[in-house]
Amino acid sequence: MILTDTHTHLYSSQFNEDRAETIQRAIDLDIKRFFIPAIDSETTESMFALEKQFPKNIFLMMGLHPTHVKKNFKEELAHVKKWIDKRDFYAVGEIGIDLFWDKSFLKQQQEAFKTQINWAKEKNLPIVIHCRDAFDEVFEVLEEMKGDKLYGIFHCFTGNLKQAQQAINYNMKLGIGGVVTFKNGKIDQFLNQIPLENIVLETDAPYLAPSPYRGKRNESCYLINIAEKLAEIYTISVAEIAKITTDNSKVIFGV
Repeated sequence: MILTDTHTHLYSSQFNEDRAETIQRAIDLDIKRFFIPAIDSETTESMFALEKQFPKNIFLMMGLHPTHVKKNFKEELAHVKKWIDKRDFYAVGEIGIDLFWDKSFLKQQQEAFKTQINWAKEKNLPIVIHCRDAFDEVFEVLEEMKGDKLYGIFHCFTGNLKQAQQAINYNMKLGIGGVVTFKNGKIDQFLNQIPLENIVLETDAPYLAPSPYRGKRNESCYLINIAEKLAEIYTISVAEIAKITTDNSKVIFGV
């Protein structure tokens, strides 16, 4: 059995004291593939260091996170472009729109989102979408940019059934994480209406730890709790969840 964490920030400073041990804990539970999203230029070197330390397990993305789209976003985008032209990555991400913290940079977020989608299309890469309080705005961009070359993962999906189906119609898999284990998470109420072929697993560590660890630092090893919840929802074994969702990740990332 091999499980895949399609979204984990293992380079985060929250793992500075025990990063190697944290990764080994996950590997010991058969979680052996970790896909690492970028945030901004300040995270690049730590991502590369992580890849060097665990070359068989770590798969990097490159992109500019919407909450880091500020006045200097053109410089940050230039950094992204430099690196995706310089070496291989497995996705452009995480990118998208976030209106939870700050709505004042919406236009810049939209521009950065579209620009990075175009780069992904040019490189035949998937995108990994961050969406918070912005389903309408994200879908508006996806509608404008849709086509055979637009595909990827709708990371940390927290929408309703209609929004889930809409995301899938844009060639997106749904990234299901700790929220599916929350009593008020709601997605567990309709997820069994979504074919498993449209689902990938993720932790978003160190954020959004699943129950019973909610409120604590999330780790990739907690992916097993998410897999167990999906096994319950779909009434199949954890091994089957692992196989199907890992196969889905291979379809998206090409590895």
